[in-house]
Amino acid sequence: MDIDVAPETDIRPAGTLSEIDIGIDGMTCASCVRRVEKALAQVPSVADVAVNLATERARVGFAQAPDTAALVQGVEAAGYAVRRSELSMRIEGMTCASCVSRVERALRRTPGVVSVAVNLANEQARVVVLEGVSFDRLAGAVRDAGYQAQPIGERDDAAETDRVQSRDRRELQRVGLAAALSAPLVAGMVMHLAGSSWMVPGWGQFVLASIVQFWLGWRFYVAGWKAVRVLTGNMDLLVALGTSAAWGLSVYELLATPAGQPPQLYFESSALLITFILFGKWLEARAKRQTASALRALMGLRPDTARVRRDGAEIELPLAQIVVGDIVVVRSGERIPVDGRIIEGSGSVDEQMLTGESLPVDKMPGAPVTGGTINLDGLLTIETTAIGAETALAKIVRLVEGAQASKAPIQRLMDRVSAVFVPVVLVIAAATFIVWYAVTGDAVQAVLSAVAVLVIACPCSLGLATPTAIMAGTGVAARYGILIKDAEALEAAHAITVVAFDKTGTLTEGRPRVTDIIQAAGWHEDDLVRTAASLQAGSDHPLAVAVRSHAAANGLVLQPTTGFRALAGRGVAARLDDRDLVLGNRRLIDEHHLDTGDLAARAGELEAAGRTVSWLAETAPHARTLGLLAFGDTVKESARRAVERLHRLSVRSVMITGDSAGAAGQVAATLGIDDVIAGVLPGGKAEAVVRLRAGVQIVAMVGDGINDAPALAAADIGIAMGTGTDVAMGAAGITLMRGDPALVADAIDISRQTYRKIRQGLFWAFFYNAVGIPLAALGYLNPVVAGAAMAMSSVSVVSNALLLRRWHPKGGAVPRTADAAALKSGRLIERQAG
Repeated sequence: MDIDVAPETDIRPAGTLSEIDIGIDGMTCASCVRRVEKALAQVPSVADVAVNLATERARVGFAQAPDTAALVQGVEAAGYAVRRSELSMRIEGMTCASCVSRVERALRRTPGVVSVAVNLANEQARVVVLEGVSFDRLAGAVRDAGYQAQPIGERDDAAETDRVQSRDRRELQRVGLAAALSAPLVAGMVMHLAGSSWMVPGWGQFVLASIVQFWLGWRFYVAGWKAVRVLTGNMDLLVALGTSAAWGLSVYELLATPAGQPPQLYFESSALLITFILFGKWLEARAKRQTASALRALMGLRPDTARVRRDGAEIELPLAQIVVGDIVVVRSGERIPVDGRIIEGSGSVDEQMLTGESLPVDKMPGAPVTGGTINLDGLLTIETTAIGAETALAKIVRLVEGAQASKAPIQRLMDRVSAVFVPVVLVIAAATFIVWYAVTGDAVQAVLSAVAVLVIACPCSLGLATPTAIMAGTGVAARYGILIKDAEALEAAHAITVVAFDKTGTLTEGRPRVTDIIQAAGWHEDDLVRTAASLQAGSDHPLAVAVRSHAAANGLVLQPTTGFRALAGRGVAARLDDRDLVLGNRRLIDEHHLDTGDLAARAGELEAAGRTVSWLAETAPHARTLGLLAFGDTVKESARRAVERLHRLSVRSVMITGDSAGAAGQVAATLGIDDVIAGVLPGGKAEAVVRLRAGVQIVAMVGDGINDAPALAAADIGIAMGTGTDVAMGAAGITLMRGDPALVADAIDISRQTYRKIRQGLFWAFFYNAVGIPLAALGYLNPVVAGAAMAMSSVSVVSNALLLRRWHPKGGAVPRTADAAALKSGRLIERQAG
């Protein structure tokens, strides 16, 4: 993503005001200017507004801190659009949910920032800003909050892998060194418990513990001080205070104990606390990386080079040098490097990485292919149609990344809790020390109990429970061809109670064929078909394609027409041989008040048998019905299984279609669908969905066509078939990468499984703190045990979320083929994903 946006948005003091410059789209006249000015003036804290129609910009002055989000809402409510962009950055230094809240707060207060989502699990932030806000401005706000921000630009997988591996080795070395320095201290404690008097001398313990405390544990002081500087707290502050108290108490005992008497030292407590926490953070980071393994597998599928045919020769070029129109040659067993169209050759292509379908797909000249898929056999010559960020694989990766970086509604509640978590723990720790000292007079026990409270409290688990589950759930879903747009869609899908299906192309193959031809008296069957096909020569409707295919198969030559019109939800009209003709459904015939005669009974029989009927009629110079065509569409093999699985999930199924009640009822009866809404115009599908949502129903709409987009948007969650149009996919919260309705139940299932992991993680995070902190305050937990428990709490939450990686579709997956090449490619993908 390009982060060097120019020119930079002007945000500067102006007298007693701060000003912000906004780009606005959609203004056409002075009236628009007045509307925008009025909308902006109504935003609280706005003191002055000046809108310029020529530059399409508004300069807004504030008496207080600018509220960018309120400005955007005001302009959009007035019917205009605010120009904005999205920046992604890596945030370094976050350790817990409190850090997330602090970074989000710092970014949100930056003038020009519309919205912020920070993810602790992948240590990234996505920031929506006004057009022109620079990355440097955002990085400065992050830096002032005590963290570092790095831009995420063009992906360099090798460099990123090296960086992560280098950091892992460094962290593991620190853990090993801390353990080695702590071992003599622990050995002395163990020997003492066993009755031996051997122990590392006091000053020796001081040296070993101090190295661990102030070298290996220095990061906790740095991060804790940054939090204190901005009057907040985080996990690092708790660790720094707790371990410093144990170390300081030991130093006091070492200095205050009279010579000749063994001092009561707790150096092993402070050293082991830091060792356990470092080890826990290493395990946590390792587990967090595994949550994104499916996404890394997708990113690694694209080859680095391509074999290109130029000037009659084949040369190997880096992918960055490939341009649209290049001819790429792919041999058997190789991955296809670009999106394109086959111009020579044929073969089987493994598209499992794209659709989740393990069976290979036969490809012939003219067929599209996707970069990252595998050419199993044959030599393919491909014309490049998309490269870089425009390829299907790149779009999928962006979609999954966006879902993983987004914030579920339940996470926002956790963020509010974590914002006050550390201050509350500090108060409890102080109260613990005061009460213990007041009741017992034992300062040592009071300090140890307060230290235990500080180190057992863990805001990390609260911050990790939701994002790690979302990352794991969306990642594994993508592996099986289920793309979830964002965390809100994932959370909404788990509560679905009704699934509404479009019929054609969703439950059926969408490739109808002519089954019956009934002509009126005086008409020949070929004349009826020729006329119907001629009328629909300008239409790409599936029924029109079926008529033309039937005409071509019978050698019928089409006739030219004039005045073609598509009649939404009814059919088509055109003029042929000085006659005005219409072809469409019964509603169209009724509109022209045409007599159907004996054909009506036959049409009723066909509709009762599940056929779709189109009527051909002349409206001028003579008004008469000429005949009818009946169409049959094959129901998808997996459709019945899809409905059955929804019933097992206690989800009601509904079919919404423009077909007649008879044809729709026949399909519904075959599939076991609960309810049918038939005879619906394209614009009425959204209204039908709204009616279904009445009450407490959570409705999902499944469709694949342009006319399904409004209904997809009107539903609580839209589910688009990836075999459909980009418009439908853009309006949906979930996209199924292959036209298998059984994946609908799988999408609901992975959503429920993910939400269950979120609830489990949050429950254990709350339970752990609710039980651990009182036990520590009451003196039942040694600081070392408390530290180990704190370190393991986050690891357990993340590990529980990782169990989602074992999920697989229960009904939508097709059994793997016995073909050796397909099995080999399947194992290859499994290894990469693992």
